[in-house]
Amino acid sequence: MEQFLERVFRLKEAHTTVRTEIIAGLTTFMTMAYILIVNPMVLSTTGMDRGALLTVTAIASIVGTLCMAAFANYPFALAPGMGLNAYFAYTVVQQMGYSWHTALTAVFVEGIIFILLTLTSIREAIFNAIPLTLKQAITVGIGLFIAFLGLQNSRIIVANPATKVSLYSFSQALANGTFHSVGITVLLSLLGILFTSILIIKKVKGNILFGILGTWFVGMVCEATGLYVPDPSLGTFSVFPNFSGGLASFLPRDPSPLFMQLDFSHIFSLDFFAVIFAFLFVDLFDTLGTIIGVATKSKMLDENNKLPNIRGALLADAVATCAGAVLGTSTVTTVVESAAGVSEGGRTGLTGVIVALLFVVSLFLSPFFMAIPSFATAPALILVGFLMFGSISEISFQDFSETIPAYIAIIAMPFCYSISEGISFGIISYVVMNLLTGKREKLNPLMGGLAVVFVLKYFML
Repeated sequence: MEQFLERVFRLKEAHTTVRTEIIAGLTTFMTMAYILIVNPMVLSTTGMDRGALLTVTAIASIVGTLCMAAFANYPFALAPGMGLNAYFAYTVVQQMGYSWHTALTAVFVEGIIFILLTLTSIREAIFNAIPLTLKQAITVGIGLFIAFLGLQNSRIIVANPATKVSLYSFSQALANGTFHSVGITVLLSLLGILFTSILIIKKVKGNILFGILGTWFVGMVCEATGLYVPDPSLGTFSVFPNFSGGLASFLPRDPSPLFMQLDFSHIFSLDFFAVIFAFLFVDLFDTLGTIIGVATKSKMLDENNKLPNIRGALLADAVATCAGAVLGTSTVTTVVESAAGVSEGGRTGLTGVIVALLFVVSLFLSPFFMAIPSFATAPALILVGFLMFGSISEISFQDFSETIPAYIAIIAMPFCYSISEGISFGIISYVVMNLLTGKREKLNPLMGGLAVVFVLKYFML
């Protein structure tokens, strides 16, 4: 078997092993398993069947991740994008008034356009046109973005009308009686950060995965002893698997209510083109940002700072988007949680195959996987963010025309809550600053064109 896997995935060439790839796949899956819960929750606000969405989310993730493994042999996982599903549900359907059928059609058309852009090497050219300093900055920015997501998911930081965000208040939780339902989960997240950090410092193999499982186990102990009391009205749920449905609990839900539910009746309207462009823009640069960030962190770039076979990676993303729309979900894209598996040593498509297999298992063992709480996965995201933040040491601060745009790109991602906005701000500032300081030789036509497109975006969308 190992010889077969070696031939297919070229493990020795990538300086990895079967064991390492399995651990990486397990880790990536555990950090992104929440998608099985969150994506159906978001999209069901449009009227889509929530049970069918669970099945479709898993199948779309399987198809996309296997495409990445087959087309590019990279350890990147794909799933419905969290920002894109929110745009799908809250903007296109609820705000603009389109049906979810029409929104799925926009996603499908976007995927077709992406396939054409990939086959004509336009997406690849965009990737290669971005300077190394900005690529490194994107890695750092994604690290901060991931950490911010983890802090939010754990409720360590919460919304505040005066300061926008603030620390969770334990004293307030004790006063209003929510400590045992919410406060304890925050403490468990902090414990998970500490536990996982110690594992990382001790260089324990599989540290992030063991951190997730260990935090989950402590959560079960707390619930069993009454220290943790789930309260669905406050967004806290039991961490024990739910078997109330008997054998039926293990059967995948019927996806047919969503399959092939496309509506092409609005494709020639101006608003429809605006929707497609918005999907295109966000998906393009979220995907590029994620691939750049994860690839840079894992040192997959060649001597020219290019990612070998990036066309295969981008084609996988485009095909997965089309497949996801046909299945019945919003845009499928490369997920930032792939960084968790890469941090564990994942270097080939075998990591993705393991992720896909676990999504297959999740279809039949959903009570277990859906029981993994956010307070167990959030510490993993926070510490993966730390590992990606380490790329800041590779940025030279001698040339401010390079580092100031890099700085802008870094801070824009968490502060604007968007990877694509960070890339946008970084590219615009890089072009403008180098033009105005007489360093035009550092620019290429594609970077200039991207800057113009980004500027126009802010006035037209």
